Amino acid sequence: MKINFTVGPAALPRIAIERAREDLVDFEGTGISVVEQSHRGAAYERVQAEAIALLRGLLAVPDTHDILLLSGGARTQFAMLPLNLLTPGTFASYAITGYWARSAYDEAAFLGDVRIAADTREPDGGYRRVPGPGELAIDRDAVYLHICSNNTIYGTQWRELPDTGAVPLVADMTSDLLSRPIDVARFGMIYAAAQKNLGPAGVVAVIIRKDLIERSRQDIPKVWRYAIHSQHKSLYYTPTMFAVATMRHVLEHAVAIGGVSAIEATNREKARRLYAALDARPELYRVPAAEDSRSHTIVTFFLPDADGDARFLAEASRRGMVGLKGHRTVGGIRAGIYNWVSLDDVDALVELIAGFRG
Repeated sequence: MKINFTVGPAALPRIAIERAREDLVDFEGTGISVVEQSHRGAAYERVQAEAIALLRGLLAVPDTHDILLLSGGARTQFAMLPLNLLTPGTFASYAITGYWARSAYDEAAFLGDVRIAADTREPDGGYRRVPGPGELAIDRDAVYLHICSNNTIYGTQWRELPDTGAVPLVADMTSDLLSRPIDVARFGMIYAAAQKNLGPAGVVAVIIRKDLIERSRQDIPKVWRYAIHSQHKSLYYTPTMFAVATMRHVLEHAVAIGGVSAIEATNREKARRLYAALDARPELYRVPAAEDSRSHTIVTFFLPDADGDARFLAEASRRGMVGLKGHRTVGGIRAGIYNWVSLDDVDALVELIAGFRG
């Protein structure tokens, strides 16, 4: 078996993969595959309802919020969010802390009035930290403040989520939802494409306050309205049934191993071991993320030159490790240590980091 550090789509629990394999042959005892089912059939509707209930339980989502399972990924929500909530005469605020946060801002700016609450871009174009106390300009008249909680290209994360007061906080949590406990009641909306911690690509979870759904625009196509998807219990169009069914297996496994608190404890230990190994050899490895902004799910680092990066990647490949090449825009090394990457997997990478001679 390979050791999978791919950033996304990422490693999933083996037990969930095996159950998904069974679903492809005989789904829920129906005698036909999950990809052959009617999404209006009792078997699928039950499984989708179970997936939503599991997510609600794991994250302690209050009754004030609805959970939608929609097709597409986070990029779809970059547009769907402002289409629904950025009504004429209003504006939204965006904190820009990386590529994906900037992409969300750019899409919203195409659709309406958006303003920058913070931008931590460095002179070289990179992003190494999230805003510190006092850096986030929260305009109390904004209809929402958008953040990207974890930045997969630069390896930074909001360790402490901002207090936005009465302004609804909206977060793209694609790469760290379910990796740590959060107080969902603090958010107006959370969205997360599944392919990091929740399941396979193709489905995006949207957790949104019901009052925001009620005040959303009605003058946009139905397919883009949160209200329509809420009314139809995420079955307005044919869902990505295989992805949702597999998500159910992943969430069942999350419950079985102790829930989000247990997952967080393991994630913190994985990050601690990996950063400790890198920090122990500053002459060879450079971690660009500021220490107080380091991600617990994505670790990026560089050797002294591109040749060193290439040799490291070659040795990692020889040891059965895949997915460590940095993003095409920045290079370097990038390890996705999401929920389902084990401590043993991380220890194998730590061993390589400690013994590599460049």
